Amino acid sequence: MVILGLGLMILGGIAVLSALFVSEPGSGGELLGFSVSTLESFLVGVAAGAAILWGFAILKWGTKRSLAHRRERKELTELNQKLERVEAERRTDDEPERRDTV
Repeated sequence: MVILGLGLMILGGIAVLSALFVSEPGSGGELLGFSVSTLESFLVGVAAGAAILWGFAILKWGTKRSLAHRRERKELTELNQKLERVEAERRTDDEPERRDTV
């Protein structure tokens, strides 16, 4: 998700920069090799802005999800270690009783 978010942000940034530096003011001009009107240039800018915002939202969501997953994995590892310690203690406590009965 993080890679998808970054990709959308980069593509939106490229579209905005190409519209700013390639288009001629007032007459639309060319955008990435295509002839566009002023309205089309505006719509490309809106779409690029939406892509940047969407990419940022996906990046933020993916980061939150990754952090939550890491926290959960860390907690499960700690619980597993505690369980192993308790089981080891039980085994050592049960061994003398088994020897006495044999």
